[in-house]
Amino acid sequence: MAVQQNKKSTSRRDMRRAHDAITGKALSIEPTTGEVHRRHHVSPDGFYRGKKVVDKV
Repeated sequence: MAVQQNKKSTSRRDMRRAHDAITGKALSIEPTTGEVHRRHHVSPDGFYRGKKVVDKV
């Protein structure tokens, strides 16, 4: 079983975790309706990249 030889310092541990912070969701504005939605997802009105792709029932 692998066991570390020396303890990793808190500084090195925290440097490794420097990129683990949670970032906000990438949002975009639909050009036809002006609605804000997540990038690469269909807007709540059913539009994607300016075209109607989903008919709401």
